[in-house]
Amino acid sequence: MSQVPAPAKKSRYRRILLKLSGEALMGNGDYGIDPEVLKRLANEIIEVQAHGVQVAVVIGGGNIFRGAGLARTGMDRTTGDHMGMLATVINALAMQDALESLGAYARVMSALQINEVCEDYIRRRAIRHLEKGRVVLFAAGTGNPFFTTDTAASLRGIEIGADILLKATKVNGIYTDDPLTNPNATRYTHLTFDQVLNDRLNVMDATAIVMCRDNKLPLQVFNQHNSGDLMRIIEGEDVGTVVSNG
Repeated sequence: MSQVPAPAKKSRYRRILLKLSGEALMGNGDYGIDPEVLKRLANEIIEVQAHGVQVAVVIGGGNIFRGAGLARTGMDRTTGDHMGMLATVINALAMQDALESLGAYARVMSALQINEVCEDYIRRRAIRHLEKGRVVLFAAGTGNPFFTTDTAASLRGIEIGADILLKATKVNGIYTDDPLTNPNATRYTHLTFDQVLNDRLNVMDATAIVMCRDNKLPLQVFNQHNSGDLMRIIEGEDVGTVVSNG
């Protein structure tokens, strides 16, 4: 049974898939994991759970290895992607430890068999973990090269019947231009998946967007560095950008 208390305010969601970038774990560093950032994110996940929400998480591996980047330097792409998958396992284990140190229950489920350190991904078992109040951390992407962790997040979100896919980025939503370089860029509050694809907005890769669209899984993009934004989304506040079918 979960140790989290009953929520004081009802959430608008029953089950979410949270996608974090590996870079989110670096903090101000250039590589690796910042323990303070890890603890803050773990606290926010536990706070969401306390509102009665089942939480699944996919974390990228860009703070350690990026398969596509390695391939550009001459490494075999399949080898690079497998290294990137293992990096996501490292990040998931770190997040599991952070969550458990704060009193939560967490399980890492890997698309690659690494039975000594985590469970194999089995859909029904993952859903059962969520129903029992455990945070489920999906690692190793889809288990296949040439697929991003964004696609893995879309796939797992669809498989577990998540109500929404929450993608944490470095800016507060989707903008008309890069807000970090163009101060006149304006934020979209809502977009359709077709708009994202047709306008080639750099949100997630096209495969992930099409999967969300075709399976009617809404997407919300928000700033992972804004403490409390995750909870504001859960409570229905206007945060970031919502992408849906209509």
